[in-house]
Amino acid sequence: MPDHPNVAVFQRAMTAFAAGDMDALAEVFHPDVVWHIGGRNRLAGDHRGRDDTFALFSREFQLTGGTYRPELHDVLADDDHTVALLHVTASREGRVLDLDYALVLHIDAGRITEGWVVTTDPVAYDDFWS
Repeated sequence: MPDHPNVAVFQRAMTAFAAGDMDALAEVFHPDVVWHIGGRNRLAGDHRGRDDTFALFSREFQLTGGTYRPELHDVLADDDHTVALLHVTASREGRVLDLDYALVLHIDAGRITEGWVVTTDPVAYDDFWS
């Protein structure tokens, strides 16, 4: 069975994100995207719009001195949801982030319209970003 088209959308986003290619990333993010990060840390909250969401991504790299590294394990997709399973590592101020997480996405007409970051260890995630 061929992959759902939303798998390719996410893969383009992941490639652009890893390369820091914001122009390519903008092609797959809707201008009115909403990006949700749970928890109680400096990144938590609802980030509305592509500019705010991309500023968040930039902040992740700035705060970690460029050490933020997501590694894709798998992508599952249908018409309603795309779920990417990832592992991330990063370091900052003597702290280390090393955990699994999922991105749950809504994709419409080839563009990401909404995303949720779901971590396997919310306490460790909060501690790292606080």
